Amino acid sequence: MAREYQLHRTTDRLTRIDYAKELNAQQHAAVTSPPGQALVIAGAGSGKTRTLTYRVAYLLDNGIQPDNILLLTFTNKAAREMLERVQALVPVETRQLWGGTFHSIGNRLLRHHAELVGFRKGFSIMDREDQKGLMDAVVGSSGIDVTSFRMPKAEVLAEIFSLAENTLCDVNEVLAARFPYFDKVAGQIQHLRELYEAKKKETNSMDFDDLLSKTVQLLRENEEVRARFQRQFQFVLVDEFQDTNLLQCELVDLLAGPGGNLMVVGDDAQSIYSWRGADVGHILNFQDRYPKAVVHKIEVNYRSVPEVLDLANAVIAENRGQIRKELRADREGGKMLPALVVLDNPQAQASFVGQRILELLDEGMELNEIAVIYRAHYHSLDIQMELTNRGIPFQITSGLRFFEQAHVKDVAAFMKFVANRQDEVSFLRMVRLVPGVGTASAMKMWNEWLKSPASGADLGKEALHAALHGMKVPKKAAQVWEQFAWTLEELVDEVGKLALPALMIRSVVDGVYEEYMKTKFQNFEQRMQDLESLSSFSERFQDVTELLSQLALLSGVDTDNKPGDEQMDKEAVTLTTAHQAKGLEWKVVFAVWLADGMFPHSRAVEEGGEEEERRLFYVTVTRAKDELYLSYPLIWHQARDGDVLQRPWRFVADLSGELYEAWNVRSAW
Repeated sequence: MAREYQLHRTTDRLTRIDYAKELNAQQHAAVTSPPGQALVIAGAGSGKTRTLTYRVAYLLDNGIQPDNILLLTFTNKAAREMLERVQALVPVETRQLWGGTFHSIGNRLLRHHAELVGFRKGFSIMDREDQKGLMDAVVGSSGIDVTSFRMPKAEVLAEIFSLAENTLCDVNEVLAARFPYFDKVAGQIQHLRELYEAKKKETNSMDFDDLLSKTVQLLRENEEVRARFQRQFQFVLVDEFQDTNLLQCELVDLLAGPGGNLMVVGDDAQSIYSWRGADVGHILNFQDRYPKAVVHKIEVNYRSVPEVLDLANAVIAENRGQIRKELRADREGGKMLPALVVLDNPQAQASFVGQRILELLDEGMELNEIAVIYRAHYHSLDIQMELTNRGIPFQITSGLRFFEQAHVKDVAAFMKFVANRQDEVSFLRMVRLVPGVGTASAMKMWNEWLKSPASGADLGKEALHAALHGMKVPKKAAQVWEQFAWTLEELVDEVGKLALPALMIRSVVDGVYEEYMKTKFQNFEQRMQDLESLSSFSERFQDVTELLSQLALLSGVDTDNKPGDEQMDKEAVTLTTAHQAKGLEWKVVFAVWLADGMFPHSRAVEEGGEEEERRLFYVTVTRAKDELYLSYPLIWHQARDGDVLQRPWRFVADLSGELYEAWNVRSAW
């Protein structure tokens, strides 16, 4: 038994909960687990939140005071939802309970002890915009030449430093693993980190990562403080433990202590965030860290029909690194097996999805009960276009609508400008990509452009060359502007006729934009895939204005985060990546692009992430309540390689034929 705490049902208040009646046998065993360490493996749709909520209620119901309980979550919404449920279950004031995200709890601890980690009381917490501003100030005063495309911008520097903090790695290790194209400036980046750390202390400002790293430092270096909080937090509970990074895992260890009462809840089969530092080993090896830990498995699924779960179990069974469990359906059998649908090409796949959605609507299905799930955002381009053309409302949780993404709009600005040389907005957007060109100098360049013959009737390449290369630009922008000018010239021929749209996109990306993206965006490779997909898509068009008109149909509202309940109630199909789909559910799920190299992602597999890709597919499959459609196109037309024969993901191809129906609809779409 951990420490000296024992649970005794209190007699001075009326208990309203019959735990055995309210919970199934597996949930009940976890909720009523005795003091000590416990690992709760809660499968998809098995009532994880319910289990944690009742565990907190059980502790309160047995005399543990609210301020002696610590509940760590990954989102404020999860903490708020659980505490509200606890309040409804037990007649105890729960506001004194320490419940919140890792970062919010870190903030509360640091407010009392900031001086022990080199800060002053009343420190500020920077949001992303504040952090960017401070980083820009550090870079500006560093004396480092940042006009080169090879030097990362503030947003990318912040991502590099964040990964180093959360994985407890050296900056050079992060650069080698994630940003190898910055190897030549690694020393300068390390120097900037040192300056940034000093600037934060000077301005008494912490960024989001400091709320974790400084809390760990505080507890690690101050035994008295550590002992005090370990005494206070008699019971520590952690939600979504499979998503913890090294820093969060160490924080849990420090707060619970080696003999503390610690319960972690999660599902190793849903560990899908290694790219942001999460380590599935923390949940797989929990018993190595806590040898006396008891393992509880919760395997009854209340979400999906048995047919979906049979397929999900078969998929995840292939993983060697896992805590084995078998999801069992609480529901009766459904109307159909999951469908495996092979289509001729991406357009046919999109057409199938659109047509099947219309059929489902005729059958009485609601739009907000349908989701299309894919591995990468660019996989949604054809489907967005198809749903738009069919008049089917959709919302996107995987990011902006395709044409509204910054990198797509940047590349489109080049095409729009050469197609309409009076397009001031596109010109200004384009030239502000050049280091050293701000708003004022961009307007001066625009006014100079309007005076040149190339801006009007004379559309020939010669006039374009003279106007662009003769442009007065800031001195530090001169070299880069020269490359911009040559790139723009490639978009027209000698008489001013526009190049084909696909060639335009490749010229812009290869000529100037790829280097810009490396320094500007931390998810450079994903954005490159978007532009490759755009280039392939554009090969259907001979005229750039026609392409731009079609893309404009896809403009919409930013829905970068998971939608709230009020958005999910709107009548619209949800389009989402598998990562964004975690924690959500729909009656009908279309899992698309299940082709080798697409889903699973080729680079993830190359870097040893094959099992995580299978876990990601498992998450995708288990979002479906009633109907599941698995599809991939046989042929994908790539901009650089022409038609490429697609192979199905072998984990799909190797599934037993008893688990799905093969729909032969290739000729119908």
